[in-house]
Amino acid sequence: MNLSQICQDAIAIVKETGAFLKREVEAFDKSNIEYKGAANNLVSYVDKEAEKQLVAKLSLLVPEAGFITEEGTIDKHSDTLNWIIDPLDGTTNFIHGLRIFCVSVALVKGKEPLVGIVYEPNLDECFSAWQGGGAFCNGQPIKTSNAESLQDSLISTGFPYSLAGKITDHLTILQEFVLQSHGIRRLGAAAVDLAYVACGRVEGFYEYNLKAWDMAAGVLLVTEAGGKVSDFNGGDTYLFGGQLVAGAANVHEPMRNLIASYWKNVEL
Repeated sequence: MNLSQICQDAIAIVKETGAFLKREVEAFDKSNIEYKGAANNLVSYVDKEAEKQLVAKLSLLVPEAGFITEEGTIDKHSDTLNWIIDPLDGTTNFIHGLRIFCVSVALVKGKEPLVGIVYEPNLDECFSAWQGGGAFCNGQPIKTSNAESLQDSLISTGFPYSLAGKITDHLTILQEFVLQSHGIRRLGAAAVDLAYVACGRVEGFYEYNLKAWDMAAGVLLVTEAGGKVSDFNGGDTYLFGGQLVAGAANVHEPMRNLIASYWKNVEL
């Protein structure tokens, strides 16, 4: 496969969907909110329509690929090659009119991302990468931060829909990052967080109970930009295991060590 060409073709598709999101947020009616179990796990017709648009066009781009999607609008899964799609990462932000949300699309072979695209339409920033090709924002090369320590770093995180008895661990880790870094940010869209790690706006990101569609594109951006990713144990189960630590080269391991020190049960 020509990953560079697939990436460029997919960028055009993703940008079209991003434009749709930007149009819809202008007049979104909160009466269209639906709930996926938890009271803070929201979805709308916008998520579903955006996903349908992506699936229809990406199906033509790589016909042999299956799909792993957040909203489950298609039942076509491959044992090898799949598009992993979050049509609207940051749905809660979108619903409240907070302009931090994105489209996240990755082409993955097994658990190995080959192409990754994160498009934030509000800033018109398209982050992209393909395996071995480097990482880019609007076509310009990007790199992770050259910060030398956790103490020199700004860290981002997210809060899972269910803390499932882990609230004490979570708040303790949050407190330690506040004390040992330049601060913590919570943007509300994991794919945006990872894109910002890739371009050096934040030095690291961590979260648990993530899904593959939250991170598949972003982890490729980070690694192609010179950063490191792992699960909380330092392993490679993050894509389908839910735990993720992503950071600049000098920051990833100190972050992971801090988390491991306070996370009493690192198995989800």
